[in-house]
Amino acid sequence: QVQLVESGGGLVQPGGSLRLSCTASGVTFEYYVIGWLRQAPGKEREGVSCVRIKDGSTYYVDSVKGRFTISRDNAKNTVYLTMNNLQPEDTATYYCATAKVEEPFNSENYCGGAGYGMDYRGKGTLVTVSS
Repeated sequence: QVQLVESGGGLVQPGGSLRLSCTASGVTFEYYVIGWLRQAPGKEREGVSCVRIKDGSTYYVDSVKGRFTISRDNAKNTVYLTMNNLQPEDTATYYCATAKVEEPFNSENYCGGAGYGMDYRGKGTLVTVSS
């Protein structure tokens, strides 16, 4: 049974930083791609970032490139999303999500768009960027 547990959300001022964590269980970590989707009130869900555990290849949606960094700790089955220079438009519920990789791997198929390629999702953690 796949379980994803997120932590690290909260309230931050514009320009501030947060780090989200996601710990996965019930998976053989190296065979999966794990990342983050987000959904703001009244908006469609979007894939934010993901990482293929096996080789560390990453995906970022254009709006977060240069500000967000995804990383992994294989020993802890944990993925992190470090978010810098947060802006009000980053306000959303952030969901950890994962899927088993099928070759050939194309990160867009998993994390692009609304992230429908991700098969499992956590309960989410709220990030609010406001002064």
